[in-house]
Amino acid sequence: MSDDRCELLCLDLRKAEALRAARLPDDLAGRLAERAKALADPTRLTIATALAAGDELCVCDIAWVCERPENLVSHHLRALRTVGLVARRRDGKMVMYALTDAGRALLAAVHGAVEAAR
Repeated sequence: MSDDRCELLCLDLRKAEALRAARLPDDLAGRLAERAKALADPTRLTIATALAAGDELCVCDIAWVCERPENLVSHHLRALRTVGLVARRRDGKMVMYALTDAGRALLAAVHGAVEAAR
């Protein structure tokens, strides 16, 4: 028997049914997991942290801050934008990026977990 499983059925039906009724719908859980996975990449986490500190930055600034090539930063920004963590706007010839509210909330949760682990 695995150490990760109960050796007998000990279901607290009342509690389990209440939690089951309130659980995340599968589609929402999937979308949230995709957002969390996007920040699991070290470069994307570094980009998100820079955007949180800098409020709104162009790709050139982000590449400089993160010490990564602009094409790599663009690739990662696209991935963050696809899952709704980053928004962009064009300002003349520049493209400016900022964290969305969802991006800020997820980044705060990640930073909170880091602080708790210290």
